[in-house]
Amino acid sequence: MKIRLFVLPFFLLGPFLCNGSTLNDKKPFPQHAVYAKGAIKPNHKTQAQLDTDVVFVYERWKKNYLTEDIGEKGQYYIKYQPKGAVTCSEAHGYGMVTLAYMAGQDTKAKEYFDGMFYFFKAHPSNGNPKLMNWQQAIKDGKVVSVGGSCATDGDMDIAYALLLADKQWGSKGKIDYKAEAVSIINALKESTVHSKYKTLKMGDWARREGARGTDATRPSDFMLQHLKSYKKATGDVIWDTVAKNSFSIVNHVFTDFTPKTGLLPDFAEYKDGKFVPAIGKLLEAPTDGCYSYNAARAPWRLATDYLTTGDASVKAQLTALNSWIRTEASDDPNNIRSGYYLDGKVMDGRGYQDLTYQSPFMVSAMIDAKNQQWLNKLWDNAVKNNKSYFGDSITMLCMITASGNWWIP
Repeated sequence: MKIRLFVLPFFLLGPFLCNGSTLNDKKPFPQHAVYAKGAIKPNHKTQAQLDTDVVFVYERWKKNYLTEDIGEKGQYYIKYQPKGAVTCSEAHGYGMVTLAYMAGQDTKAKEYFDGMFYFFKAHPSNGNPKLMNWQQAIKDGKVVSVGGSCATDGDMDIAYALLLADKQWGSKGKIDYKAEAVSIINALKESTVHSKYKTLKMGDWARREGARGTDATRPSDFMLQHLKSYKKATGDVIWDTVAKNSFSIVNHVFTDFTPKTGLLPDFAEYKDGKFVPAIGKLLEAPTDGCYSYNAARAPWRLATDYLTTGDASVKAQLTALNSWIRTEASDDPNNIRSGYYLDGKVMDGRGYQDLTYQSPFMVSAMIDAKNQQWLNKLWDNAVKNNKSYFGDSITMLCMITASGNWWIP
Protein backbone atom coordinates (compact mmCIF):
# COMPACT_ATOMS: atom_id res chain seq x y z
CA MET A 1 0.00 0.00 0.00
CA LYS A 2 1.33 3.37 -0.95
CA ILE A 3 1.19 6.14 1.61
CA ARG A 4 0.45 9.45 0.03
CA LEU A 5 1.73 12.60 1.69
CA PHE A 6 -0.32 15.69 1.08
CA VAL A 7 1.86 18.76 1.30
CA LEU A 8 0.41 22.20 0.98
CA PRO A 9 2.12 24.47 -1.53
CA PHE A 10 4.65 26.71 0.20
CA PHE A 11 2.69 29.88 -0.47
CA LEU A 12 -0.37 28.46 1.32
CA LEU A 13 1.58 28.14 4.53
CA GLY A 14 1.35 31.91 4.81
CA PRO A 15 4.02 34.20 6.16
CA PHE A 16 3.94 32.74 9.68
CA LEU A 17 5.24 29.57 11.23
CA CYS A 18 3.40 27.69 13.97
CA ASN A 19 5.33 29.43 16.76
CA GLY A 20 4.40 32.87 15.51
CA SER A 21 7.73 33.58 13.83
CA THR A 22 7.95 34.92 10.32
CA LEU A 23 9.79 33.01 7.66
CA ASN A 24 12.34 35.81 7.62
CA ASP A 25 13.27 35.41 11.28
CA LYS A 26 16.49 33.43 11.56
CA LYS A 27 16.49 33.23 15.35
CA PRO A 28 12.86 33.45 16.48
CA PHE A 29 11.88 33.38 20.12
CA PRO A 30 12.16 31.06 22.04
CA GLN A 31 15.86 30.38 21.64
CA HIS A 32 16.77 28.07 24.55
CA ALA A 33 20.45 28.95 24.48
CA VAL A 34 23.05 26.74 26.16
CA TYR A 35 24.56 28.41 29.21
CA ALA A 36 27.73 27.71 31.19
CA LYS A 37 28.08 24.36 32.91
CA GLY A 38 26.36 24.38 36.28
CA ALA A 39 24.07 27.29 35.44
CA ILE A 40 20.45 26.89 36.51
CA LYS A 41 17.06 28.21 35.43
CA PRO A 42 13.81 28.38 37.38
CA ASN A 43 12.75 24.74 37.80
CA HIS A 44 9.30 25.07 39.33
CA LYS A 45 7.89 25.55 35.83
CA THR A 46 8.45 23.80 32.51
CA GLN A 47 10.44 25.50 29.78
CA ALA A 48 7.23 26.13 27.88
CA GLN A 49 5.73 27.80 30.96
CA LEU A 50 8.82 29.98 31.39
CA ASP A 51 8.56 31.05 27.76
CA THR A 52 4.87 31.82 28.24
CA ASP A 53 5.70 33.98 31.26
CA VAL A 54 8.25 35.90 29.20
CA VAL A 55 5.67 36.54 26.49
CA PHE A 56 3.13 37.68 29.08
CA VAL A 57 5.56 40.17 30.61
CA TYR A 58 6.68 41.30 27.14
CA GLU A 59 3.13 42.09 26.03
CA ARG A 60 2.55 44.01 29.26
CA TRP A 61 5.80 45.92 28.86
CA LYS A 62 5.15 46.71 25.19
CA LYS A 63 1.64 47.96 25.91
CA ASN A 64 2.86 50.24 28.70
CA TYR A 65 6.00 51.69 27.15
CA LEU A 66 6.44 51.23 23.37
CA THR A 67 5.32 54.56 21.88
CA GLU A 68 5.10 55.96 18.38
CA ASP A 69 6.62 59.41 17.86
CA ILE A 70 3.79 61.94 17.66
CA GLY A 71 5.63 63.91 15.00
CA GLU A 72 7.31 61.18 12.97
CA LYS A 73 5.01 58.31 12.00
CA GLY A 74 6.81 55.01 12.01
CA GLN A 75 9.41 56.06 14.57
CA TYR A 76 9.20 54.51 18.04
CA TYR A 77 10.67 55.04 21.48
CA ILE A 78 10.25 53.65 25.00
CA LYS A 79 8.26 56.07 27.13
CA TYR A 80 9.75 56.45 30.58
CA GLN A 81 7.43 59.15 31.84
CA PRO A 82 4.30 60.73 30.34
CA LYS A 83 5.27 64.41 30.41
CA GLY A 84 8.38 66.53 30.07
CA ALA A 85 11.34 64.33 29.24
CA VAL A 86 9.67 61.25 27.75
CA THR A 87 12.59 58.97 26.90
CA CYS A 88 16.36 58.55 26.90
CA SER A 89 19.05 56.52 25.18
CA GLU A 90 19.15 54.04 28.06
CA ALA A 91 15.45 53.27 27.48
CA HIS A 92 16.10 53.08 23.75
CA GLY A 93 18.78 50.47 24.23
CA TYR A 94 16.57 48.36 26.46
CA GLY A 95 13.78 48.52 23.90
CA MET A 96 15.87 47.61 20.87
CA VAL A 97 17.52 44.66 22.63
CA THR A 98 14.15 43.38 23.83
CA LEU A 99 12.56 43.60 20.37
CA ALA A 100 15.47 41.78 18.73
CA TYR A 101 15.20 38.91 21.22
CA MET A 102 11.41 38.69 21.00
CA ALA A 103 11.26 38.68 17.21
CA GLY A 104 9.31 35.76 15.86
CA GLN A 105 7.03 35.70 18.85
CA ASP A 106 6.07 39.25 17.95
CA THR A 107 5.52 39.37 14.20
CA LYS A 108 5.80 43.16 14.24
CA ALA A 109 9.11 43.20 16.11
CA LYS A 110 11.15 44.15 13.03
CA GLU A 111 8.79 47.01 12.21
CA TYR A 112 9.10 48.37 15.75
CA PHE A 113 12.85 47.75 15.84
CA ASP A 114 13.42 49.62 12.59
CA GLY A 115 11.25 52.45 13.86
CA MET A 116 13.40 52.66 16.98
CA PHE A 117 16.53 52.65 14.83
CA TYR A 118 15.23 55.61 12.81
CA PHE A 119 14.39 57.44 16.04
CA PHE A 120 17.98 56.80 17.18
CA LYS A 121 19.32 58.27 13.95
CA ALA A 122 17.05 61.31 14.32
CA HIS A 123 18.49 62.21 17.74
CA PRO A 124 22.30 62.33 17.50
CA SER A 125 24.58 63.34 20.34
CA ASN A 126 26.18 66.75 20.16
CA GLY A 127 29.45 65.14 21.23
CA ASN A 128 29.65 62.39 18.63
CA PRO A 129 26.81 62.37 16.06
CA LYS A 130 27.17 58.62 15.57
CA LEU A 131 25.96 58.16 19.14
CA MET A 132 22.57 59.07 20.62
CA ASN A 133 21.59 62.22 22.47
CA TRP A 134 20.85 60.86 25.92
CA GLN A 135 17.42 62.48 26.55
CA GLN A 136 14.34 63.53 24.54
CA ALA A 137 11.29 65.60 25.51
CA ILE A 138 8.05 66.76 23.88
CA LYS A 139 8.12 70.44 22.97
CA ASP A 140 5.62 72.24 20.75
CA GLY A 141 4.08 68.94 19.75
CA LYS A 142 7.37 67.37 18.70
CA VAL A 143 9.87 65.01 20.28
CA VAL A 144 13.20 66.83 20.44
CA SER A 145 16.56 66.09 22.00
CA VAL A 146 17.37 67.96 25.18
CA GLY A 147 20.27 65.96 26.60
CA GLY A 148 23.20 67.26 24.58
CA SER A 149 25.70 64.42 24.85
CA CYS A 150 25.50 60.63 24.99
CA ALA A 151 25.33 58.17 27.88
CA THR A 152 27.61 55.19 27.35
CA ASP A 153 25.20 52.46 28.44
CA GLY A 154 22.44 53.44 26.03
CA ASP A 155 24.68 53.32 22.98
CA MET A 156 26.28 50.08 24.14
CA ASP A 157 22.88 48.39 24.16
CA ILE A 158 21.89 49.95 20.83
CA ALA A 159 25.05 48.64 19.18
CA TYR A 160 24.46 45.21 20.68
CA ALA A 161 20.84 45.25 19.52
CA LEU A 162 21.97 45.92 15.96
CA LEU A 163 24.31 42.92 16.12
CA LEU A 164 21.33 40.85 17.23
CA ALA A 165 19.28 42.28 14.36
CA ASP A 166 21.95 41.27 11.86
CA LYS A 167 21.64 37.66 13.01
CA GLN A 168 17.85 37.88 13.34
CA TRP A 169 16.95 39.42 9.98
CA GLY A 170 20.16 39.81 7.99
CA SER A 171 21.66 43.08 6.76
CA LYS A 172 20.63 43.13 3.12
CA GLY A 173 17.42 45.11 3.59
CA LYS A 174 16.83 48.83 4.02
CA ILE A 175 19.04 48.88 7.10
CA ASP A 176 22.50 47.36 7.09
CA TYR A 177 22.32 46.34 10.74
CA LYS A 178 25.88 45.02 10.88
CA ALA A 179 27.41 48.16 9.37
CA GLU A 180 25.36 50.39 11.66
CA ALA A 181 26.44 48.35 14.69
CA VAL A 182 30.10 48.62 13.73
CA SER A 183 29.71 52.38 13.23
CA ILE A 184 28.39 52.78 16.79
CA ILE A 185 31.02 50.43 18.21
CA ASN A 186 33.78 52.47 16.61
CA ALA A 187 32.20 55.69 17.87
CA LEU A 188 32.10 54.23 21.38
CA LYS A 189 35.80 53.44 21.06
CA GLU A 190 36.52 56.97 19.91
CA SER A 191 34.44 58.83 22.47
CA THR A 192 33.83 56.64 25.52
CA VAL A 193 37.00 54.57 25.99
CA HIS A 194 39.57 56.34 28.13
CA SER A 195 42.70 56.90 26.06
CA LYS A 196 45.06 56.16 28.96
CA TYR A 197 43.28 53.71 31.25
CA LYS A 198 41.35 51.88 28.51
CA THR A 199 38.24 51.89 30.66
CA LEU A 200 34.68 52.94 29.91
CA LYS A 201 33.95 56.60 30.49
CA MET A 202 30.36 57.62 31.23
CA GLY A 203 29.65 59.46 27.99
CA ASP A 204 31.12 61.36 25.07
CA TRP A 205 31.01 64.48 27.26
CA ALA A 206 33.97 63.13 29.26
CA ARG A 207 36.61 64.71 27.03
CA ARG A 208 38.94 66.42 29.46
CA GLU A 209 40.75 63.36 30.70
CA GLY A 210 42.55 63.89 33.98
CA ALA A 211 39.53 65.43 35.67
CA ARG A 212 37.74 63.49 38.41
CA GLY A 213 34.43 63.07 36.59
CA THR A 214 35.85 62.32 33.17
CA ASP A 215 38.25 59.66 34.44
CA ALA A 216 35.49 57.92 36.41
CA THR A 217 33.51 54.88 35.35
CA ARG A 218 30.09 53.34 36.02
CA PRO A 219 30.20 49.61 36.91
CA SER A 220 26.67 49.06 35.61
CA ASP A 221 28.12 49.86 32.15
CA PHE A 222 30.32 46.78 32.40
CA MET A 223 28.37 44.78 29.83
CA LEU A 224 31.20 42.35 29.43
CA GLN A 225 29.41 40.03 27.05
CA HIS A 226 28.61 43.06 24.86
CA LEU A 227 32.30 43.93 24.76
CA LYS A 228 33.16 40.41 23.63
CA SER A 229 30.51 40.65 20.91
CA TYR A 230 32.05 43.96 19.79
CA LYS A 231 35.42 42.23 19.46
CA LYS A 232 33.84 39.44 17.44
CA ALA A 233 32.10 41.91 15.13
CA THR A 234 35.07 44.21 14.53
CA GLY A 235 38.17 42.18 15.29
CA ASP A 236 39.39 45.12 17.38
CA VAL A 237 41.43 43.93 20.37
CA ILE A 238 40.67 47.14 22.27
CA TRP A 239 37.48 45.47 23.49
CA ASP A 240 39.48 42.63 25.04
CA THR A 241 41.48 45.24 26.94
CA VAL A 242 38.39 47.15 28.08
CA ALA A 243 36.78 43.91 29.25
CA LYS A 244 39.91 42.87 31.15
CA ASN A 245 40.14 46.26 32.85
CA SER A 246 36.44 46.16 33.74
CA PHE A 247 36.90 42.77 35.37
CA SER A 248 39.84 44.20 37.31
CA ILE A 249 37.82 47.14 38.64
CA VAL A 250 35.03 44.85 39.83
CA ASN A 251 37.44 42.54 41.61
CA HIS A 252 39.43 45.38 43.17
CA VAL A 253 36.31 46.99 44.61
CA PHE A 254 35.10 43.58 45.81
CA THR A 255 38.41 42.59 47.40
CA ASP A 256 39.25 45.92 49.05
CA PHE A 257 35.83 47.36 49.87
CA THR A 258 33.00 44.81 49.80
CA PRO A 259 34.33 41.28 50.50
CA LYS A 260 31.31 40.48 52.71
CA THR A 261 28.57 41.88 50.49
CA GLY A 262 29.89 41.85 46.92
CA LEU A 263 28.07 45.13 46.32
CA LEU A 264 29.33 47.57 43.70
CA PRO A 265 28.93 51.35 43.73
CA ASP A 266 26.99 53.48 41.27
CA PHE A 267 30.27 55.11 40.24
CA ALA A 268 33.97 54.43 40.69
CA GLU A 269 36.62 57.13 40.52
CA TYR A 270 40.33 56.91 39.79
CA LYS A 271 42.36 57.64 42.91
CA ASP A 272 45.99 56.85 43.78
CA GLY A 273 46.37 54.51 40.85
CA LYS A 274 43.17 52.51 41.36
CA PHE A 275 39.43 52.76 40.83
CA VAL A 276 37.58 53.09 44.13
CA PRO A 277 33.92 53.72 45.07
CA ALA A 278 33.03 57.36 44.46
CA ILE A 279 33.72 59.53 47.46
CA GLY A 280 30.70 61.77 47.98
CA LYS A 281 29.02 63.28 44.96
CA LEU A 282 30.73 62.49 41.68
CA LEU A 283 27.98 62.89 39.09
CA GLU A 284 24.50 62.60 40.55
CA ALA A 285 24.29 62.61 44.36
CA PRO A 286 26.25 62.35 47.63
CA THR A 287 25.39 58.63 47.51
CA ASP A 288 27.28 58.03 44.25
CA GLY A 289 29.54 55.57 46.07
CA CYS A 290 26.58 53.43 47.17
CA TYR A 291 24.62 50.56 45.64
CA SER A 292 21.83 52.63 44.15
CA TYR A 293 19.84 52.91 40.91
CA ASN A 294 22.83 52.54 38.61
CA ALA A 295 24.62 49.72 40.40
CA ALA A 296 21.38 47.78 40.86
CA ARG A 297 21.81 46.56 37.28
CA ALA A 298 25.26 45.08 37.88
CA PRO A 299 24.16 41.60 39.08
CA TRP A 300 22.29 41.13 35.80
CA ARG A 301 25.01 42.60 33.56
CA LEU A 302 27.90 40.71 35.15
CA ALA A 303 26.11 37.39 35.57
CA THR A 304 24.91 37.43 31.95
CA ASP A 305 28.52 37.32 30.83
CA TYR A 306 29.30 34.36 33.07
CA LEU A 307 26.19 32.47 31.95
CA THR A 308 26.75 32.99 28.22
CA THR A 309 30.54 32.83 27.95
CA GLY A 310 31.57 30.80 30.99
CA ASP A 311 34.13 33.44 31.98
CA ALA A 312 34.43 33.07 35.76
CA SER A 313 36.47 36.24 36.33
CA VAL A 314 33.84 37.78 38.62
CA LYS A 315 32.21 34.60 39.92
CA ALA A 316 33.65 35.11 43.40
CA GLN A 317 32.10 38.57 43.59
CA LEU A 318 28.74 37.28 42.35
CA THR A 319 28.86 34.38 44.81
CA ALA A 320 29.44 36.76 47.72
CA LEU A 321 26.67 39.02 46.46
CA ASN A 322 24.18 36.13 46.24
CA SER A 323 25.06 34.92 49.71
CA TRP A 324 24.70 38.39 51.20
CA ILE A 325 21.35 39.29 49.60
CA ARG A 326 19.79 35.93 50.48
CA THR A 327 20.75 36.44 54.12
CA GLU A 328 19.77 40.11 54.08
CA ALA A 329 16.36 39.35 52.56
CA SER A 330 15.80 36.07 54.44
CA ASP A 331 15.22 34.43 51.05
CA ASP A 332 12.16 36.61 50.45
CA PRO A 333 12.21 38.96 47.41
CA ASN A 334 9.80 41.27 49.25
CA ASN A 335 12.58 42.02 51.72
CA ILE A 336 14.97 43.39 49.09
CA ARG A 337 15.23 47.13 49.66
CA SER A 338 15.92 49.86 47.14
CA GLY A 339 19.46 50.92 47.88
CA TYR A 340 22.31 49.85 50.15
CA TYR A 341 25.50 51.27 51.53
CA LEU A 342 28.42 49.08 50.54
CA ASP A 343 28.54 47.52 54.01
CA GLY A 344 25.05 46.14 53.40
CA LYS A 345 22.99 48.55 55.47
CA VAL A 346 19.84 49.95 53.85
CA MET A 347 20.31 53.49 52.57
CA ASP A 348 18.38 56.18 54.41
CA GLY A 349 14.85 56.45 53.03
CA ARG A 350 15.23 53.39 50.81
CA GLY A 351 13.10 50.85 52.64
CA TYR A 352 10.63 50.49 49.78
CA GLN A 353 10.51 47.76 47.11
CA ASP A 354 11.40 48.13 43.44
CA LEU A 355 11.85 45.57 40.67
CA THR A 356 14.97 47.50 39.68
CA TYR A 357 16.68 45.94 42.70
CA GLN A 358 14.85 42.62 42.82
CA SER A 359 15.02 41.29 39.26
CA PRO A 360 18.79 41.52 38.62
CA PHE A 361 19.38 39.14 41.54
CA MET A 362 17.36 36.60 39.54
CA VAL A 363 20.15 36.47 36.97
CA SER A 364 23.02 36.40 39.47
CA ALA A 365 21.27 33.54 41.30
CA MET A 366 21.59 31.40 38.17
CA ILE A 367 25.30 30.82 38.66
CA ASP A 368 24.86 28.23 41.44
CA ALA A 369 22.34 25.43 42.11
CA LYS A 370 22.37 26.40 45.78
CA ASN A 371 20.19 29.35 44.79
CA GLN A 372 17.45 27.29 43.12
CA GLN A 373 14.52 28.05 45.41
CA TRP A 374 15.61 31.68 45.70
CA LEU A 375 15.66 31.92 41.91
CA ASN A 376 12.18 30.42 41.68
CA LYS A 377 10.82 33.02 44.09
CA LEU A 378 12.48 35.87 42.21
CA TRP A 379 10.97 34.61 38.95
CA ASP A 380 7.44 34.59 40.34
CA ASN A 381 7.99 38.03 41.83
CA ALA A 382 9.02 39.38 38.43
CA VAL A 383 6.00 37.91 36.66
CA LYS A 384 3.39 39.27 39.05
CA ASN A 385 4.74 42.78 39.59
CA ASN A 386 5.01 45.83 37.37
CA LYS A 387 5.14 49.47 38.33
CA SER A 388 7.50 51.71 36.40
CA TYR A 389 9.51 51.93 33.18
CA PHE A 390 12.93 51.36 34.75
CA GLY A 391 12.17 48.32 36.86
CA ASP A 392 9.84 46.83 34.26
CA SER A 393 12.35 47.21 31.40
CA ILE A 394 15.16 45.69 33.45
CA THR A 395 12.85 42.88 34.51
CA MET A 396 11.96 42.16 30.88
CA LEU A 397 15.61 41.68 29.96
CA CYS A 398 16.36 39.69 33.12
CA MET A 399 13.49 37.31 32.32
CA ILE A 400 14.74 36.76 28.77
CA THR A 401 18.07 35.79 30.34
CA ALA A 402 16.70 33.72 33.21
CA SER A 403 14.42 31.72 30.90
CA GLY A 404 17.44 30.65 28.86
CA ASN A 405 16.69 32.83 25.84
CA TRP A 406 19.68 35.18 25.82
CA TRP A 407 21.73 34.12 22.81
CA ILE A 408 24.98 35.70 21.64
CA PRO A 409 25.17 37.36 18.19
